[in-house]
Amino acid sequence: MQLSNRSNQSTLNPLPSTTSELPFTLQDVKAAIPAYCFEPSVWKSLSYFFIDISIIAALYFIAYKLDSWLFFPIFWVMQGTMFWALFVVGHDCGHGSFSKIKWLNNLIGHLSHIPILVPYHGWRISHRTHHGNTGNIDTDESWYPVTETKFNIMPWYEKLFRFYIPLLAYPIYLFRRSPNRQGSHFLPSSPLFKPSEKWDIITSTSLMIVMVGFLGFLTYQFGWLFFVKYYFMPYLVFVMWLDLVTYLHHTEADIPWYRGDDWNFLKGALSTIDRDYGFINPIHHDIGTHVAHHIFLSIPHYHLRTATEAIKPLLGDYYRYSTEPIWKSFIQSYWSCHFVPDNGSKVYYQSGWNSDKTVD
Repeated sequence: MQLSNRSNQSTLNPLPSTTSELPFTLQDVKAAIPAYCFEPSVWKSLSYFFIDISIIAALYFIAYKLDSWLFFPIFWVMQGTMFWALFVVGHDCGHGSFSKIKWLNNLIGHLSHIPILVPYHGWRISHRTHHGNTGNIDTDESWYPVTETKFNIMPWYEKLFRFYIPLLAYPIYLFRRSPNRQGSHFLPSSPLFKPSEKWDIITSTSLMIVMVGFLGFLTYQFGWLFFVKYYFMPYLVFVMWLDLVTYLHHTEADIPWYRGDDWNFLKGALSTIDRDYGFINPIHHDIGTHVAHHIFLSIPHYHLRTATEAIKPLLGDYYRYSTEPIWKSFIQSYWSCHFVPDNGSKVYYQSGWNSDKTVD
């Protein structure tokens, strides 16, 4: 049986067959967006940070007072989701869309990321690499496809976290990066970083060590069960959220990936997809509005919806979105998106579960 690498899902707006050039430029897209969308408000950005922190503190207070195993599973899901929301605030800091004040971005970025064990500067820099190379098979940083040859020779443990339990991949990525990439987010000697970024990495890694030490102290004082109930389980939910959302931003059977001269920044930015998370959208700060974010990193999260509506008429069929339930999109990508052909400048995901595949 032959398996096409294209999806026939009616909920997806299919990307048209593209040439090396798009019918619009980056300047055209920017001109379509109201100018105020590029202007962060310090007080508005700070309000989201303090709201997230307040909800996290309230959930801890309620969980500690109730101390009930009937409530803990609910607490884990709610608190893990708020950890994810806090991560998104730090994500804006890393892009400079939180404010135009560098020291404030770094301060709030660390306050948002270090408590959830994310090395702020290390992640900020690797994420910058991802945004500068989105859709490029050879140079993208995260959730890029492996080639068929690489897929066939990958050791079992790499396949385990990349393809079979992908929602737990993030902590390993911090230490080992992705397939065919070398380095760690914690070491200034990593090829991820420039020599001039040495002290940024040392700062974030040192603060991470302090946070791990603090968690170790709490565990020593109150026991492993305390650590599991109040930190590890919410952290696990946060990791699953982070992996789920970033995976679904870039993993879809009919999104093209490029090689060589056929890739450019705008085409790569359009090789992502907006998704609807329902009532979670405002909780995790509309991070599902990902296409506009990839085109212009400087737009604060609270302006992404306005920017998206402004560019949709211009982008037309080049704008991609899905109205499918998130669980359905994940399952479909889980089964159909494993590798891309070894050759070709515009290729699509294929499934590793099938031996017979065709390429467009």
